[in-house]
Amino acid sequence: MKTYRQIVHDLQLVYPENEARSLARWLCEERFGLNQTDILLDKDNQLSADDIKVVREITSRLINHEPIQYILGETVFCGHRFTAAPGALIPRPETQELVAHVLRRVQESPARSILDVGTGSGCIALSLALALPEAEVVGWDVSPDALAIARHNAERYPEAHVRLEQADIFNPPQDDRQWDLIVSNPPYVCESEARQMERNVLQYEPHLALFVPDDNPLRYYRAILWYAMSHLVPEGSIFFEINQALGAEMCHLIEYFGFRDIEIMQDDFGRNRFAKCRRPS
Repeated sequence: MKTYRQIVHDLQLVYPENEARSLARWLCEERFGLNQTDILLDKDNQLSADDIKVVREITSRLINHEPIQYILGETVFCGHRFTAAPGALIPRPETQELVAHVLRRVQESPARSILDVGTGSGCIALSLALALPEAEVVGWDVSPDALAIARHNAERYPEAHVRLEQADIFNPPQDDRQWDLIVSNPPYVCESEARQMERNVLQYEPHLALFVPDDNPLRYYRAILWYAMSHLVPEGSIFFEINQALGAEMCHLIEYFGFRDIEIMQDDFGRNRFAKCRRPS
């Protein structure tokens, strides 16, 4: 059995050829340690009967549009492996760009305390903590399921000093903590945009972490900015991942709260994907 070719053949029932090939390569490498050279040398033809059974089971799940990250149980983000499970969003490549923007800012002006609002799997908070061992990093999420996944990821990286807390940004903790930097990739997909999304997202990823009402799409950003007015240090920074269609609206909202040095930044595909600003002195 030519395992790789069979996987590609089966996946093309529901995926375009290029995506089917990408998923097949991913499966072969992550699950069986077979790289492209191994496949060219037909080493995929040497899998055991038990391995072939696993291949068929995973292929069937992929045909049902289950994300490969959830099937394999992990994904790579900012060069680190993280547990991936249905209680938290799968980390996206553009969110790696968000982390890179934050790290560039910290190189210019060190941040001793960082808050990640809506931490999900913990990928942002843990990546920042791993890169900034001197910083205090805290991750908030309202979802117990997401926090369980984040805590599992934190156990994988004991050298990353991250504190994970269950907190709701619409009813934040009543304390006097001050942050040098706040980062967030909150829910920002409008409910009306759901019809444009792939089935693997709609059927498997948590809607709580994805969608916002069409009539109030910036509700999370508004709550974060309100909190930041009293809990972000003067000259402290905020970094957001945003809906590409709402860049102008984000600027107006940030201006309304009195923050300055507002910038909308594009992702690698040229889409308005990030916003940053600074609290005045």
